[in-house]
Amino acid sequence: MSERYQAPVAVLGRLLLAAIFLVSPLANLIPNFGATADAMREAGMPLPSILLALAIIVLIVGALALISGYRARWGAALLLAFLIPATYYFHAPWNASDAAEASQQIIHFLKNLDLMGAMLLVIVTGPGPGSVERTR
Repeated sequence: MSERYQAPVAVLGRLLLAAIFLVSPLANLIPNFGATADAMREAGMPLPSILLALAIIVLIVGALALISGYRARWGAALLLAFLIPATYYFHAPWNASDAAEASQQIIHFLKNLDLMGAMLLVIVTGPGPGSVERTR
C-alpha cells in the first residue's frame, strides 16, 4: 500500500476495531447498569457492581487508547484483559441450554477469540501509522 494511504487506513482500522468497546459501555452497560450487574451475579461473577464499573472504565480507556494510538499497546492489553473473563462467563457454548443457544454462543465465542487475536497483534506490533505514538 502506498505510504500516502497507510496512516488514514490504519486510523480507520483502529477505529473499527475499537468501536464495539467504546459503544458498548455508552449505549448498553451504563444505561443498563443494574440489569447488567444482575446478569453478572447470575453468571457467577464476584462483586458484580464493582467489576462492572471497572469494566466500563477499562472499555472506554482501552478503546480511546487504541483509536488514538496513544499507549495503544496498553489499551489493547486492557481490552484483552476484559475479553477473557467476558468470553468465559457470557459466551461459553458448553453452558448453553439448547442447540440454538449453543450455536449463537459459538459465534460470540469465536468473535471474541478474533478480537483477542487482534489485541495481541496490537500489543506486539503497536498502533501503526497515523498514531499519536508515531507522530511524537
